[in-house]
Amino acid sequence: MNRGNIEEPRAPTTASEATRRDLWDTVLAELDDVAQRLNLDPGIHAVLRHPERELTVAVPVVMDDGQVKVFTGYRIQHSSVRGPCKGGIRYHPDVSLSEVRALAMLMTWKCAVVNIPYGGAKGGVQCDPRQLSQTELARLTRRFTTQIMPIIGPTRDIPAPDVNTNAQTMAWIVDTISMMQGQTVLASVTGKPIHLGGSAGRVAATGRGVALVTSELLKRQGRGLAETSVAVQGYGNVGSNAATTLHGMGCKIVGVSDVSGGLYNPQGLDIPAINQHVARHPGHLLEGYTEPGATAISNAELLTCETDVLIPAALEHQIRADNAADIRAKMIVEAANGPTTREADAILNARGVIIVPDILANAGGVVVSYLEWVQDLQVLFWEEEEVNQRLRAIMVNSFNQVWEMSQTMAVPMRLGALMLAVDRVATALRSRGIFP
Repeated sequence: MNRGNIEEPRAPTTASEATRRDLWDTVLAELDDVAQRLNLDPGIHAVLRHPERELTVAVPVVMDDGQVKVFTGYRIQHSSVRGPCKGGIRYHPDVSLSEVRALAMLMTWKCAVVNIPYGGAKGGVQCDPRQLSQTELARLTRRFTTQIMPIIGPTRDIPAPDVNTNAQTMAWIVDTISMMQGQTVLASVTGKPIHLGGSAGRVAATGRGVALVTSELLKRQGRGLAETSVAVQGYGNVGSNAATTLHGMGCKIVGVSDVSGGLYNPQGLDIPAINQHVARHPGHLLEGYTEPGATAISNAELLTCETDVLIPAALEHQIRADNAADIRAKMIVEAANGPTTREADAILNARGVIIVPDILANAGGVVVSYLEWVQDLQVLFWEEEEVNQRLRAIMVNSFNQVWEMSQTMAVPMRLGALMLAVDRVATALRSRGIFP
């Protein structure tokens, strides 16, 4: 069983699947609200409510014991109006058509809000990668790739890593596509190893982007970095890089957690020491780490701990109506996709909590994916410093545009970001028209 391939451990939730509101319902409700506020043309609104293409595939895999197991996979393309579709592939037991559909729509808004020439897509396979060996993961990935190949490619739909997938997964996809086409096609995915056309700075990009928008928010609030405490739920790739970058900026990281539990220290945690521990742990977890002054806490307790900024970096719907009133942070920066339910959002807004929404806060990954794609297409690669400078410019500019939209329209940042994104996609659709 291979656990080293896991990037984002799943955070536990106290709400059952039966009672969690469907993410697709949430994103549709948000779109409908924004369409009304923008007085959007009903025809354009109707188009945006429906994904352009949905593909469900069977993925048979020969397991190490010789048995054949069939998994279910999905690739959904929400919109290609502004450019090729873009979105990650996740491996997780809870992957479903509804979830992938919602995440594809969110990718459309994410690409639009940072103004890169992509539309939104998402993919996934319903499986538990912790129960699969490295060879089984490779077979699963290669078979899934062949099943979705008719609709992906450098000018159509460019996958990337997501929950429980990584650079190795992308390398298998590139190789599969290249073998099938008889030529190397590096631009077919992003998030690849650097020696296969990956971009410097890509691994840390999402977390770095989270840190950049957090810094910009603190400037708007007149707060210094050194006087700000931060708690991070989900210490996988995104959460750990956000915490590490903010720690380097001078922030005090008081709480971190992952699937194995969490730690809290109001005086600040030793992030470099935590990172060393996680790197050595066979499952890349916080499990077993201790330090003077730190108290063991649960994921649920981390969400309600005493902190200035809360960064949920696990899976969706971690902040809900049943815990929103207990959250003490005055600022929330959404590193995960859809971590806050619609009901919780209303509760937090009424309390004056500022929320930097996921489609802006965690867009750093897709920004550097775009930069990787550009480098692959031109076969000219940049140093990490240049990549980081381009990432900073795009994230800071996007934050400022969303902030100004929310201030001008007197709406929370989530609505401001969605209004900006939907307007950009609607404008492109209006210009292109409906074929034929």
